[in-house]
Amino acid sequence: MALRLDIEPERLCRFVELYTEFHRHPELSMEEHRTAALIESELRASGLETFRCGGTGVVGILRNGEGPVVAFRADIDGLPILERTGLAHASVDTATLADGTVVPTMHGCGHDAHIASALAAADLLATDLTAWTGTVVFVFQPGEENAAGSAAMIDDGLWRRAPRPDVVLGQHLGAYPAGTVQTRPGHVMSLADSWKVLVHGRGAHGSQPENAIDPIVTAAYMITRLQAVVSRHSSPLDPTVVTVGTFHAGLKENIIPDEAEFTLNVRTPNDKVRERVLGDLRRILAAEATAAGAKAPTITEISRFPRCFNDPATTALVGTALRSSLGADAVRVDRPLSMGSEDFGRLGDSIGVPSVFWWFGGIEASRFEMMAQPVPANHSPLFAPDPVPAITTGVQAAVAGILAFLGPATVAGQDDTDER
Repeated sequence: MALRLDIEPERLCRFVELYTEFHRHPELSMEEHRTAALIESELRASGLETFRCGGTGVVGILRNGEGPVVAFRADIDGLPILERTGLAHASVDTATLADGTVVPTMHGCGHDAHIASALAAADLLATDLTAWTGTVVFVFQPGEENAAGSAAMIDDGLWRRAPRPDVVLGQHLGAYPAGTVQTRPGHVMSLADSWKVLVHGRGAHGSQPENAIDPIVTAAYMITRLQAVVSRHSSPLDPTVVTVGTFHAGLKENIIPDEAEFTLNVRTPNDKVRERVLGDLRRILAAEATAAGAKAPTITEISRFPRCFNDPATTALVGTALRSSLGADAVRVDRPLSMGSEDFGRLGDSIGVPSVFWWFGGIEASRFEMMAQPVPANHSPLFAPDPVPAITTGVQAAVAGILAFLGPATVAGQDDTDER
């Protein structure tokens, strides 16, 4: 039987309370100061060594003799969303963006559950040091939503300052039934690129278009033509998404402006398709500008998400451990490729060690039967996981994954653990 630890209901309550606290006070990417301080305090209370890394990142190290080193990552940032769940612990906080815009904030992607689950897993492992041996490095990463956090921690010497892991694990809450887990070998999430495209023109009075190069019309042609990259330039076997998320131009209806600006978000399944698609986008943008008699647009990269790749052999090992902990019927290992993106993969790829990433459910099964509409999912202002089953599942999955690589301290310790 696999080595296993279970969290008691009394202890679980503490981490559910922490979850609601994190949910009430979300902080945006790379600005998670209050969140980091609370994480650090909880880790120290559980007996872990801690240090700050990458600005608002926190690392907790739990050493327990000789053995493998396992890293476990939890992301900690919130989103600029106005929460509409109506929950008693709903966020009413705001944040100020770099341009001075004040925005509402919400933990609309489950990162609050990631934090609470990882803190509970750390506390659980620290409480029973007789059941396992090795080292666990808990990585509480800022800035996942803008792909900045994992790079910031690596650049700040994460793997020089913490023990170098043999494997890096991570998980993500989803709008699935609590008690279930989903994963897959190979590419598990899409690569993503976001651009700001500044279209140049020549301004004039709205009644004198002959004196202008209209950047709005040029941008409109660009946006329309870009859709052909998916419909006519890409194989249906290579899932690709090109989305224009914002468009801004002009100040008055009778003035043709000098510039127009829009933003692009691109999802591709692997590096080969990524480079071809991005090349197609650049070629179309430049050609449409030339057709309009304008200079080439200025393209600024907003974010670039790396691959999120599950090492097949390591994923099989984790899958076995998850099935042993949650039950064979609760674990799916053939999840389709997600068009969402993650910067988790950079943590393992940066040092050449295998990674495994999975999703866990956080919604009471009865809600799927009761609701006429689909259960609100991540990034919705109505996204509302059920705290107790969500944290319970997150802790069970985290501990099972970690213990898949850590050995029992003694044969007797293994037997004792099995009897529990």
